[in-house]
Amino acid sequence: MAKRPKILILTARYGNGHIQVAKSLENKCKEKGINDVIVCDLFAESHPIITDITQYLYLKSFTIGPQFYRMFYYGVEKIHDKKVASWYKNFGKRRLSYIIDKEKPDIIINTFPMIVVPEFRKKTGIVIPTFNVLTDFCLHRIWIHSEIDKYYVATEELKKKMVAQGVPSFRIHVTGIPIRESFEESIQPSVLFKKYGINPTKKVVLLMAGAHGVLKNTVEHCQSLLKDEKIQVAVVCGKNETLREELHGIASAYPDRLHVFGYVERVDELFRISSCMVTKPGGITLSEASAIGLPVVLYKPIPGQEKENAQFFQSKGAAIIANRPEDVITEVTDLLKNEQKLVAMKSQMKQIHKENSSQSIIEDILLESKMYTKRQIVQSVVY
Repeated sequence: MAKRPKILILTARYGNGHIQVAKSLENKCKEKGINDVIVCDLFAESHPIITDITQYLYLKSFTIGPQFYRMFYYGVEKIHDKKVASWYKNFGKRRLSYIIDKEKPDIIINTFPMIVVPEFRKKTGIVIPTFNVLTDFCLHRIWIHSEIDKYYVATEELKKKMVAQGVPSFRIHVTGIPIRESFEESIQPSVLFKKYGINPTKKVVLLMAGAHGVLKNTVEHCQSLLKDEKIQVAVVCGKNETLREELHGIASAYPDRLHVFGYVERVDELFRISSCMVTKPGGITLSEASAIGLPVVLYKPIPGQEKENAQFFQSKGAAIIANRPEDVITEVTDLLKNEQKLVAMKSQMKQIHKENSSQSIIEDILLESKMYTKRQIVQSVVY
């Protein structure tokens, strides 16, 4: 019986997306009997203080510093200062070296663009099959490196962009972005309407408010939308208890039409019974919405991957971008009145979705690793 590989999955806590992708891949490995899987937040383990500061700035970019984030996002692609470039390439190197020496992984999977991983291989000559799983619908050049064996991407459009950047086509596999398995289950909506106490005869607008206030004006949005008696609003506050209490305070004015939730483990169930969703355009959220076929109104995407994700979905007719608070209300109410457009957007969403992404990625990685091992054996015999 062949030895099962040890897999090291490297990720980072800049948003929940990278962590969720890592977890989805870990779960799929274990389903296949590969239990020796290590998930590591490399930057946090290497430099916790610097990581805490940069994560704080990342969260603030949603509310007070979008232009700062734009400069950072696009500036990283154009680092010319040799000292800065060298520092960035080596960020996390000591911790990575320790993990590789201690754990001796057979495979490395990156769900966050970490230049230190391919640079480590390039400088040390320690060659471990290494794979990048891109977590957005746009391309940041920092993902690309000559020492990456294969890339897993969301769309054919993204693959074409990478080929244009010089990545060989055979090193890119269009799989979609890994999402939680619950989003790909088959569930009868009637059961869910009853479970959450939501009226199946009225349109439901789902607001993903988030714990960090990334979706502003939530209370005002609710009050404006609920002026229409035909509309219900479901709000997911996450861990934002202040918002949750504020919404509970006004819920009595809208009996049976304002539904307030904190953290929802099976948030896919709310996706399934909603007519449309107002959210920020993170790669994972959009992937999950596409799995359900849920039309989205994307509020004020910040420059960088958010804006590029939003523009891609809008170009496909699957999303609407609203840059001002009042635009959210206008776009949502107009959409709910236009059944033909709703159906078309649902269809376009479904067309973007790639089923069983985690499974496709893990199966391909295992195949690539076997081929790599065979090549190594042949080379050792020849030489």
